[in-house]
Amino acid sequence: MLATQCPPEIAEFAERCRERIRNTDDEQRLTQEIARDLTQVLDAGFDLPEELRRPQEERYIMYPLYVSEDDDLSIASAVWNVAQGTPVHGHETWGVVGIYSGQETERQYEKPQREGVPLSALDQAVWSPGQVTVCCTIDDDVHQVWNDGDVPCVGIHVYGRDIGRLERRSYDPETGDQSWFVSTWPTDNDEEK
Repeated sequence: MLATQCPPEIAEFAERCRERIRNTDDEQRLTQEIARDLTQVLDAGFDLPEELRRPQEERYIMYPLYVSEDDDLSIASAVWNVAQGTPVHGHETWGVVGIYSGQETERQYEKPQREGVPLSALDQAVWSPGQVTVCCTIDDDVHQVWNDGDVPCVGIHVYGRDIGRLERRSYDPETGDQSWFVSTWPTDNDEEK
């Protein structure tokens, strides 16, 4: 089992999420309810330990806060240092993101119907502390995020699968080419670097 560090407020939130997952078949409703719950958690405030807010020099990092044994929920502290971001990517599951500190810029893309066709950019938004968004559903699942602020960005990311083990797509927005990747969870060795 994956070792996680879970503040009590996140543990309670995870239990509410698990209950909603068990009782809701409608993904749109589920993600909206989880977004409301995450907004309440962020509004109430909680102490996320410094070691779960620490950026890496090379790339963004996702620290596991909670990962269910049933592979139906994972919650992570995703940290971007200044000027770091992701490639254009999908999740292959639903996701809800709330900003703990800093700011995150998100650009959404129309989900391609086939490979090899350039992607069409849609909306772009800047998310600030306390703001929550449904970042993806199975049907609407392509975006890119980055930190163009002047301090690290910490987001609480909630997914409908174990995001640290799930194969996902990365896209070249200019060509539409796709490749597969896994955002692996950090190991103790990674954190020592």
